[in-house]
Parts: sequence; structure tokens; C-alpha cells
Amino acid sequence: MKEKKLKIKDLVTIGVFAVIYFIVMFGVGMIGMVPVLFLIYPSILGVVTGTIVMLFMAKVQKPWSLFILGILSPLLMFAMGHTYVIAVHALGVMVIAEMIRRAGEYHSFKHNMMAFAIFNTWICGSLMQMLWAKEKYIELSMMMGKEYVDALEKLITYPHMALVYVGAVIGGIIGAYIGRALLKKHFNKAGII
Repeated sequence: MKEKKLKIKDLVTIGVFAVIYFIVMFGVGMIGMVPVLFLIYPSILGVVTGTIVMLFMAKVQKPWSLFILGILSPLLMFAMGHTYVIAVHALGVMVIAEMIRRAGEYHSFKHNMMAFAIFNTWICGSLMQMLWAKEKYIELSMMMGKEYVDALEKLITYPHMALVYVGAVIGGIIGAYIGRALLKKHFNKAGII
């Protein structure tokens, strides 16, 4: 029977993947410089990072590994000045994603795919700051200029956010399938079908 506790090697792997994920996330996030594109950012992020996270899930099939990977970026963003919303939102999202993955015993592609689709919604918390911590988020966004902040204020509404969440889940599912296609050999070796 395989050891299911996280070891130092697993934590190092989580750290490496977290750095890669954060760099890619930051790069993709540059599209947010155009306010309307900020709304499709979660969808694009899911498509682009699907391969990274699916490879991670094939390599580290242990409890709480996905949770730890997923909570590091939001905690770093919080430390860099974002509001509590990003961290609290991500905490809830990552618990759900971890539970879905656990239900598939870490080997089920279907469960890993759905776990990643939910995982991918954490970035929606970045936009939810405009609704749940508006003053602080406006202050944070003001470095982009008043025109940018005004555009965000008009774009980020609850109906639009419902679509953003749906887009994040769809982007996550697409990213998971792309990841599976690109990493078929790793998936077979890890016993993920």
C-alpha cells in the first residue's frame, strides 16, 4: 500500500509547481490591463494552467496536496496587498476542490478534472474584491488610473460574475482535457484514467 502522507519531497514538488503556476498566472493576468478582458481571465487561466495542475495531480496523489498548491498563490497575493476576500474565497474553493479529488481517491480523471475546474475558480476572488471589499480594491486598482477603475466598477457586477464563474469552470475542464492529452504517458504511469 502506498504511503499517503505528504513527505518533504512532496512539499518541494508543491513549491516548484506553485512557482511555475504563479509565474504563468501572472503572465496570463496581464490581459487584465484591458478591463473587459479581465472578465475572461479566469477562463483563459484554466485553459493555460490545466496542463501544469494536471501534471501536478499525476505526480502528487496525496491528501491536501492540491489544497496546499492552490492556497499559496492567493496567500501571496494577500501578502502583496490584496484584500482578505482573495484568501477567504480561495480557502473555500480549495477545500471543495480537495474534497472532490479525495472522492476519486486521487486516481480518477473525472474527479481530478472537476477538482481542477473548481480549483480554477479561486481567481474569481480577485474580481469579487470589487463587490465584497470595494473601497480597498478601488484603492488597490487606482495605480492603473481612474478610467480603468471606473471601467472595472461598471463591468464587475453579480450577473457578470456568474458568467465569469461559469467561464472559469469551463476553462478548467478544457485545460484538464488538454493536460490529459499532452501528458498521457504521465497519466498512464500514475494510474489516472
